[in-house]
Amino acid sequence: MSAPDRGMRAVLGRPFAEQIAAFRLRLGNLVPTSRWDDLRHEAHDRAFMVAGAIGADLLADLGRAVDRAITEGTGLEAFRQDFREIVARRGWHGWTGEGTAAGEAWRTRVIYRTNAATTYAAGRWAQLMEGGFPLLVYRHGGSREPRPQHLAWDGLILPADHPFWATHAPPNGWGCSCYVLGARDEAAARRLGGDPGKSLPANWNRPDARTGAPAGIDRGWAYAPGASAAETITLAARKLAELPARLGADLGRALAPQVSAEWPNWLQAVGSRRDHVPGLLGAISPTVLAALERAGISPSSAEIMVSPGIVAGQKARRHQAKGDALSDADWQSLPMRMAQPRAVLLDLETQRILYLVDGSGGPGQAAIALDFRLKARRGAPARATNMMVSAYRPNLMELGQRLAAGRLRLLMGRVE
Repeated sequence: MSAPDRGMRAVLGRPFAEQIAAFRLRLGNLVPTSRWDDLRHEAHDRAFMVAGAIGADLLADLGRAVDRAITEGTGLEAFRQDFREIVARRGWHGWTGEGTAAGEAWRTRVIYRTNAATTYAAGRWAQLMEGGFPLLVYRHGGSREPRPQHLAWDGLILPADHPFWATHAPPNGWGCSCYVLGARDEAAARRLGGDPGKSLPANWNRPDARTGAPAGIDRGWAYAPGASAAETITLAARKLAELPARLGADLGRALAPQVSAEWPNWLQAVGSRRDHVPGLLGAISPTVLAALERAGISPSSAEIMVSPGIVAGQKARRHQAKGDALSDADWQSLPMRMAQPRAVLLDLETQRILYLVDGSGGPGQAAIALDFRLKARRGAPARATNMMVSAYRPNLMELGQRLAAGRLRLLMGRVE
């Protein structure tokens, strides 16, 4: 597997809020085009196109297929299957690559990789700008057949506002896997692979007569993906938690790796009493949401929040005294386990949703109250969310008795 392939797999396997926001910003503007360069540079930040795709329905279908590839990390082969089905159903002919297996493989790879790479770069640029890093470091992506100029830029350290980044922020061409890192000072930049002794040549921005772009940059790639929309992308990412439940459920599945990665940090902050705001546990999955909707339950959002008191407050101490508290290992793995519950039940007395999840050494249960009014969080206005109100190890016999007595209703899975 080549370095670009590994890079694309990493990008699609770990989508993040800003990357998804960057792509969905494009989906709001479907642009019919005849040639690949009908849209140039920053225009791609706010528009989706596939060269030769003229029909609105065709573009919408292709956009959804790319969106699935990016947000769910389904992979190139899955995208190719979607592409074949869309082309056949919409009767699209005359597209570059049509007629041969090699041509189709090339065309689908270009669509897939280009959208993944540029939205990843756009999302990362939004993060870098939001982080306020004074220095940026150019890093080569490790391609087996590297471009000489890209290797020459590897380790280059420049101020974030240097004009170099306006044209040279990667990717800088078809298949380019270079990337940018942010640093607070020169020492941090060196730790990230930066070389303080490396400088730009005097003619670094001189256009190449063949491409119209500076040397080392492919035609049409002399811009910073996402830079013109960085603030919009950041704001959109912040709004993802407020999406309607169905959209939030789909996005929550895509963001699960990031939530799981951040979750231990919040737990640690709560344990040391450094964080007093609710933490994001994850989102109601599409499967669970469908089960809730079949039962006539329509949560206003999909996000699942946890109050610090449930982890280290009075309720936590009460469960510890009772002997049914979750273990540290249970808490650490809870986002992953909530995504695939053993069972989901409705408490008919309280109207709370009960998740029954596998725990370390035994099942654990977390009760979630839907549409709970959360107080203002870090300056945000109060809004409805799904708040965990209890977490403990259940007595399965007692659960069975409550089911038999009609006090609980099984929505999906099994209690055993």
